[in-house]
Amino acid sequence: MANGGTIFLDEIGEMSPALQVKLLRVLQERKFERVGGTKSIHVDIRIIAATNRNLTTAINNGTFREDLYYRLNVIPLKVPPLKRRKSDIPLLIDFFLKKARRRKRQKVKEFSTAATDAMLKYDWPGNVRELENIITRVSILCDNQTVGFHDLPEYLQQNSVLNKPVKEDLLTKGGTLSEAVRDFEKRLILEALEKSDGVKAKAAKLLNIKRTTLVEKIKKQNEADAACA
Repeated sequence: MANGGTIFLDEIGEMSPALQVKLLRVLQERKFERVGGTKSIHVDIRIIAATNRNLTTAINNGTFREDLYYRLNVIPLKVPPLKRRKSDIPLLIDFFLKKARRRKRQKVKEFSTAATDAMLKYDWPGNVRELENIITRVSILCDNQTVGFHDLPEYLQQNSVLNKPVKEDLLTKGGTLSEAVRDFEKRLILEALEKSDGVKAKAAKLLNIKRTTLVEKIKKQNEADAACA
């Protein structure tokens, strides 16, 4: 079907050794046989392959063929992770919302400023796929045309609160004691979570409080942040 055109192979680094051999033959000889067939079929195709793995490391580990790598690696394009191109996030939000509306006939049209800000503060370890999944989820669950801060998954809300810039020089700017205490507490919680790789039980131990107490404090930070948004 792709003869005379382009075929896209995603997650090429996950391909089994046996399949790597077959693909290498197709690239070298420009022909293949159908399953159960005996006649060779000649093809002229352009291949675009993608992977999130380091194929050089995979070659050294013996999980990816070096000859196949050099066959595929003609014009390499390295796409930075989403956390390094966050200016793309508002565009992607709009694109995936339109896509969700076409497929599911959802009524969600936009993200609020607070919700968009929370999306920008998150580092997206799952990259664009994770972003699309979040937008699909909220477009189904949200009852309004605008996605608000509290419509986002809890971990996005918590991340937004803990990464909110801490106010400095509160007295000069008219801040109150309660604001200063809350901001200092937030800084301690963030530091504890960073040192414990986000594991709340370990973070609570560093802070010498119960895990349930830590969860409740994060929840209150969420509510306070949403009230100020």
